[in-house]
Amino acid sequence: MLRSMKAFLGRIFGGTESSPDEKLEKLQGLIDYHFKNKDILTEALTHKSILGERRDEKHQSTYERLEFLGDSVLSLVTSDFLIRRFPDENEGQLTKKKSLLVSKMILSKKAEAIGIKEFFILSENAVRGGVAEQESVQSEVLEAIIGAIYMDGGIEEARRFILSKMLNDVEMQLVDRDHINYKSELQELSQARFRNYPVYEVKSTFGPEHDKIFVIEVKIANEVLGVGRGKSKKDAEQMAAKEALSKLKRMTREG
Repeated sequence: MLRSMKAFLGRIFGGTESSPDEKLEKLQGLIDYHFKNKDILTEALTHKSILGERRDEKHQSTYERLEFLGDSVLSLVTSDFLIRRFPDENEGQLTKKKSLLVSKMILSKKAEAIGIKEFFILSENAVRGGVAEQESVQSEVLEAIIGAIYMDGGIEEARRFILSKMLNDVEMQLVDRDHINYKSELQELSQARFRNYPVYEVKSTFGPEHDKIFVIEVKIANEVLGVGRGKSKKDAEQMAAKEALSKLKRMTREG
């Protein structure tokens, strides 16, 4: 059983180029935490697509449970950080900052910066389908790693990781225009000006299944104000909302 499992992980982790232990050692260097129990780290990296290939195991664990835990740990540490960093801000202001800092968009960028997608344990079909490139998967595995660090080393080790790898550039993240929630801004403006909600509609999709592009338009009071494109509906809606906001602000200046 042990030999077959090592062979399986060897294939998933890159064949003869490096052993599973070497890959895990490299990842631990990147996250600056070394696990006492490396099985927890392996679980944090294991995608559900692999279940069909692990026919020799009785217990099959994927990252979802650790993601659930990591989400809570990240929320606690981020809340504690913000309330200390911004002592004069109210609950609403702190909530807005926290929502951005723990968003899938930010988490996936942090995961990309660390380079953790190289270490995902995926089925061959998932590899071919580009699963490791998905924003949602990268953010979920990062949360699972937080949960794994908490399980292995406790809250202070998890806090150290979050502060050094995820909250190390908070001011930059909070002022970066690329991180603005354009949908939220458009909804507020639409309600204030038109007493109406924006309506998003998928107009078309194109490209292969693993690299599909969505085209979405946003209407307010039945008038199309923006069109956006993205690799997910969420991204396309954000781009559509950004265009609509720009148009509405221009109309205000000219009117």
